[in-house]
Amino acid sequence: MKLDLLLRNADIITMDERRPHATSMGVWQGRIVGLDEDLDGLEATEVLDLGGATVTPGFIDAHCHTTWFGLGLGELDVSAARGLNQLYALLEAGMAAGSAAAGSGPVSGDRLAWLLATGFSQQQHGGEFPDITVLDRITGNRPLFMRHNSGHMAVVNTAALRLAGAEPASFPDPDGGVIVRDAAGRPTGLVQETAQQLIQQLILPYSSEAIEAALDRATRHYAAEGITSFTEAGIGGGWIGHSPVELAAYQRAASAGSLHARAQLMPVLDVLHPLGGQHPPGAAPAGLDLGIASGFGDDLLSLGPAKVFLDGSLLGETAAVSQDFCSHGGTDNTGNAGYFQAEPEALRAKIEAAYAAGWSIAAHAIGDRAVDLAIDIITGCAAKYGPRALPNRIEHASMTRPEQLPRLAAAGIAVTPQASFFSDGGDGMTLSLGPERLGWAYRAASFLAAGVTLAGSSDRPVADGNVLRGMQAFVDRRTVSGAVFGNPDERLSPLQALAAYTTGAAAATGTSGIKGSLTTGKLADFTVLSGSPLTAASIAELEVLATAVGGNFTFRTPGLTSPVTADSAAAGPFFSTATNRS
Repeated sequence: MKLDLLLRNADIITMDERRPHATSMGVWQGRIVGLDEDLDGLEATEVLDLGGATVTPGFIDAHCHTTWFGLGLGELDVSAARGLNQLYALLEAGMAAGSAAAGSGPVSGDRLAWLLATGFSQQQHGGEFPDITVLDRITGNRPLFMRHNSGHMAVVNTAALRLAGAEPASFPDPDGGVIVRDAAGRPTGLVQETAQQLIQQLILPYSSEAIEAALDRATRHYAAEGITSFTEAGIGGGWIGHSPVELAAYQRAASAGSLHARAQLMPVLDVLHPLGGQHPPGAAPAGLDLGIASGFGDDLLSLGPAKVFLDGSLLGETAAVSQDFCSHGGTDNTGNAGYFQAEPEALRAKIEAAYAAGWSIAAHAIGDRAVDLAIDIITGCAAKYGPRALPNRIEHASMTRPEQLPRLAAAGIAVTPQASFFSDGGDGMTLSLGPERLGWAYRAASFLAAGVTLAGSSDRPVADGNVLRGMQAFVDRRTVSGAVFGNPDERLSPLQALAAYTTGAAAATGTSGIKGSLTTGKLADFTVLSGSPLTAASIAELEVLATAVGGNFTFRTPGLTSPVTADSAAAGPFFSTATNRS
C-alpha cells in the first residue's frame, strides 16, 4: 500500500480521547489510514515534514450564511465606518462608482440598478441609525438596500419603499415584521425582521451563476481560515434565502470544483410544502418532493435540518424575552419584550408538519421565551414521531435560564451560541439585558457542564467568522471595551474551545462518524497551524498554514509547496515537502 500523503514531525491534536496526540498521519483515498506506528514501513506519494507545526481536525462552522457572505464580498462594504458621517461618505463613494452588487437579481418598477450595501450596525455609530432624508439626498431615485449585520433588519431609502408600495403610513406591517416609522407615520428607513422581504422580493432571486461565484469566493476565504466544513443556515426562501434553486447552485458549484469546503444546507421552513403519500397517523407532513429529508446527500454536500425562525435578535432588541429589554441611551424599551415571527400555534403546526415528514429541526431562538417555545415544540415532535436522522438544534440559544439547561440536555438538543458576537456586540447587549439576567447570555461552560452539545459557529457575515478568533472569544469573552461579557464562569478552556469547532460541531451536525477528530477511518480533513491552540498565549494570533479536505489541500502557504533543496535541508525541515517516487 502506498499512501497519498504522509504528514510527519507534527504536533497532531487528534481530539480523539482514545489517542489524543500523534506525530505522524497517513492519508489514502481521502481518509485517515493510521497514526504513528500504524504507518511503519509505508511509503507515500507526498511526504510533508511539518517541523513541529500543529495539526488539528479541520474546523467546522456549524452556523453561517455562506451565499450571503460570498455575495457581500462583491457588494459595498460599510462595516469599517465609524460614525454616520463616514457611513454617508462610503455610500456617496458607492454612488459615484456606480456600485451595484455583483450579480444582483432583477428589479421591478423603473428597473433602476440597486445600491446594495452590507455590514451596517448601529453599534458602530453610537447607537444611531442613518437619517432617511440624508440617504435620499445621497441616493436620489436609486433604491438602496443596506443589510444590518444581524440579518434581522435592514436600512432602505424612500425609493426602495416606494417601489415596494410601503411608503404610505396606511401600509400595514407584515406578520412578524415592522416598518419603523416616526410619530407622524413617515418611514425612518429601518425595516425589521420579515418586513425586509417587502424589499428583498424586488431584488431576488439571484442568478445561479451569481450564487456559484459567491460560493467560490466565500469558500476560498474559508479555506484560508482552516474551515473544512460548514452549515448554511437557511436556503431557498424566506428573507434569508437567495433563490428557490439555491440547492441546484450548490450542486453545480460542487461539480465544478468551486465548493472548497463540505456543506450541509438547511432549507428554510417556508420552502417546504404539503406532501402526499403515506404518513404517520394524524400527521400532515410537509417537505421537499420525493420525500427528501434531513441527511440526504453525500460527504461533500448534504441536507441538514429544516430552519425556522421563532424570534429576532438581541442586537436589534427583537428577540422574544421573558422580561423587557432595558432602556438605555435614550431608547425607551418599556413594554418591549421582543416578539415571535408568527403566532406560536402556527409555528408549532408548521414545525410538526416538517418533523412528520422526516426533517430534523433547527429553531432560531434567541430570547429565553423563544427557547421555551423551541424546547416545547421539539420535545413534543420527538415524543410523537420519534428521533430523526440528525440532531435537533436551537440556533444561538442566546438567552437561557438555568432551568432550561437540563431540559435541553434531556432532549438531546444541540445549541450554537456564537462567541464571535462578544467583541463588537457584547457592550451593546449588556446595556439591553441589564445585570440581573446578563449571566443567562451566550452560555458556554454551563452548557457543557449540563451535558448539552455545544457547536462552534460564527453566524458569518453577521459576525466575525474567523475560527481562531472565535476560539479566543470563547476563552476570554472580551468585548471591544475590554470587559468580560456575561458571566466570567462561562469561559471555556482552550481544549473546550477547540472541541466546539471540531467534535462538538460534528456532533451537532450529525457527522461525528466521519469528521471532527483525526481518527483512523475518518475523512482526512485537517488544519495546519503555526502553533498549538492549547498552549498559545493568544489563539487569535496563530496562523493557518494549510487546510485540507479529504487529504487535498484547499489552502497552503507558500512554504508548504517549496521543494526540498540542499539549502532548505540545511536550514531545517520546517514545511519542506518531499516527493517519494520509489
